[in-house]
Amino acid sequence: QVQLVESGGGLVQAGGSLRLSCAASGCTFRVNAMGWFRSTPGKEREFVAAITWSDSDTYYTDSVKGRFTISKDNAKNTVYLQMNSLKPEDTGVYYCAASRFVSSNYPADFESWGQGTQVTVSS
Repeated sequence: QVQLVESGGGLVQAGGSLRLSCAASGCTFRVNAMGWFRSTPGKEREFVAAITWSDSDTYYTDSVKGRFTISKDNAKNTVYLQMNSLKPEDTGVYYCAASRFVSSNYPADFESWGQGTQVTVSS
């Protein structure tokens, strides 16, 4: 079992930046990729970005390409999501997740989830 704890959410004006962090603990040797998802009322949980643990290959949903950057610090077992040029439509609860699969953007392929952190972008 992998435990994940997110931090870094908050309220920011459009055009601003936030950095989310996700600290992993427990059976992290089983993790092959980490991802960020977000949810908003009335919508399914949406893939945002993912990074492979060994090669640091990154994947993004089209709406955040060029604005968001996912990265990791293996020594700290921590994944980051740097969010720049934020838009009101980026508002939501952001979840960190861990997967034994190398690359996937399906929530069902991620076995461990954090509690979520709220990101609110005002216009």
